[in-house]
Amino acid sequence: MATTAASKPPLVQKLRGLTGEVVKFGIVGLSGVVINFAVFWVCINGLGLASLRSNIAATVIAIATNYLGYRYWLYRDRDAASRKREITLFLVFSGIGMLIETGVLAFTVYVLHLDSHYEQLGAKVIGLAVATVFRFVSYRTWVFTALPEPEPAAVASTADAAHAAHAADGQELAAQAELMLVTEQIRYAKAE
Repeated sequence: MATTAASKPPLVQKLRGLTGEVVKFGIVGLSGVVINFAVFWVCINGLGLASLRSNIAATVIAIATNYLGYRYWLYRDRDAASRKREITLFLVFSGIGMLIETGVLAFTVYVLHLDSHYEQLGAKVIGLAVATVFRFVSYRTWVFTALPEPEPAAVASTADAAHAAHAADGQELAAQAELMLVTEQIRYAKAE
């Protein structure tokens, strides 16, 4: 019978898995950051939009590209049974992250009066860093949920079934060996 302690991975293994997840999250996030900053820069310089509007436009486009990366690369092995719920939560948490990022930018521009384009980019970096931590925790915890682990009873019953099948195979093998032994004894007796 399997124990639950034996089926749980050790802490070191969990940390290795989390490290890989953080790296992949960073790669998808970095592509989103590049898109975010490129769109932001085009909006404030090329289109002449206000910094907050530019930030919202840039973040919405980055959110869309990030979802594709998270769903189809990073969290592709996670439960996708309820896509509507997943997308809704993704958009809610992404929106909260956008509010965090935009709030830092608004504070910098309207309270601190740091409104050059480079100061706005600096504020965007700080806001994005805080929002990224929030997004990582929320996406991992509530949006892209892990597939449920099998219950210990199910694992135990599977192990018991495998043991019973193995025992049946062993009994069958023993019966065949006995039959062969008897056959050899008969053949040996006839040869004498």
